[in-house]
Amino acid sequence: MLHSLMARFAARLPFFFGWVIIAAAFVTVAFGVTARTAFSLMFPPIVDEFGWDRGLAAGAFSFGFLVSAVISPVVGRTMDRRGPRFVIEIGVVLTAAGLLGATLIQSPWQLYATLGLLVGAGGNCMSFSVQSQYLPNWFMRRRALATGIAFSGVGVGAILILPWLQTIILTEGWRSACWTLGLMTLIVLLPINLIVSKRPQDLGLLPDGAREAGAAIQRHAATVVDPAWTSIEWTVAKAVRTARFWWLAVGFFSAGYAWYAVQVHQTKYLVEIGFSPMQAAWSLGLVAMVAIPGQILLGGLSDRIGREIVWTIASSGFVICYAALLALAAGPSQPLLYVMVLSQGVLGYAFTSLMGAVVNEIFDGPQFGSIFSLIMVALLAGGAAGPYVTGVLHDIEGTYTAAFAVALGFSALGAVSVWFAAPGKVRMVAGRTAS
Repeated sequence: MLHSLMARFAARLPFFFGWVIIAAAFVTVAFGVTARTAFSLMFPPIVDEFGWDRGLAAGAFSFGFLVSAVISPVVGRTMDRRGPRFVIEIGVVLTAAGLLGATLIQSPWQLYATLGLLVGAGGNCMSFSVQSQYLPNWFMRRRALATGIAFSGVGVGAILILPWLQTIILTEGWRSACWTLGLMTLIVLLPINLIVSKRPQDLGLLPDGAREAGAAIQRHAATVVDPAWTSIEWTVAKAVRTARFWWLAVGFFSAGYAWYAVQVHQTKYLVEIGFSPMQAAWSLGLVAMVAIPGQILLGGLSDRIGREIVWTIASSGFVICYAALLALAAGPSQPLLYVMVLSQGVLGYAFTSLMGAVVNEIFDGPQFGSIFSLIMVALLAGGAAGPYVTGVLHDIEGTYTAAFAVALGFSALGAVSVWFAAPGKVRMVAGRTAS
């Protein structure tokens, strides 16, 4: 009987360990992304204390975003060579150093160096781009579902950590908030990421709870649609010479453009058209909250019906979001506000569950991290361009009409692009294979 119990435990060990990895990623992105988002809470008291121009102070956040894009290829190469544990732990140290160092700032360059450079670079080493490079390796049948659960940590972090930080800022000041978050980042994230590994095979395990190597190999082979494509050992040089790479880049750029354009501008827009500041702030927070079930459910759905279909659903979320924003120009409407929030959060944020899986299905191989990081540069470029172009178009036109119409167009372009990239014509998702 003891032998039977031991055998049963050994058979389930890969499954349990895979979900331990997911739990570690969940907590890591909760802290990593929230540390970067917390800049919006630190921003008002910093401006009030030092009297700096808003553009100068806000530039620190944009600088951190730019740094993330620049270092992304380097992070990808490091992932390929040293693995996720090394990269994530470096990110933890950089982020904590930035937050703790921010308590000493007295001049703008110090703000840029701490909350900009260190927190921006550190957050990049812990968040979506890095997690998406190794999480898909642990799951075959539930790849996007597992990633969606891990990335829902962002929403949980926004709901739990940001209000807590705001309370500290109001009672003890922004320096205390930075100090507290910095220490918590070190204490929580350093130990839990010691268990992270790039592939289950590195620990003598198999992905997705497979009980024997033969079954895993057969299951993996059953997903292949294009054997000629999957037989290629993909390098960066080979990948960038394919049309699929550039269609993915267009899709990721479009997703980043649509995502960050609305995230940055929606609060200001809602106040201008007649909603109260509290309603506008509540709407932004609700997007993160409703994104949690959307990421999990749509990520899981993509494992059954295909990445292209669910990517299109996510793109349609932003199409609906921008259409609702344009309709709101006629005057405040609570139903339209709910449509905007729900379409953006429940549908649009499903992109995060798909990013790693979509690229992995096309360019799986020893240099996947480097290839994925290059494609993430496109997403970060879109994330930088969306808010900027939207603001410029508003300044030229005096309204957001043209700006939101352009963003809606990018949302549709993102849906079209993934069909041309066609990950489903390289590998089927588990739900479409005969099992």
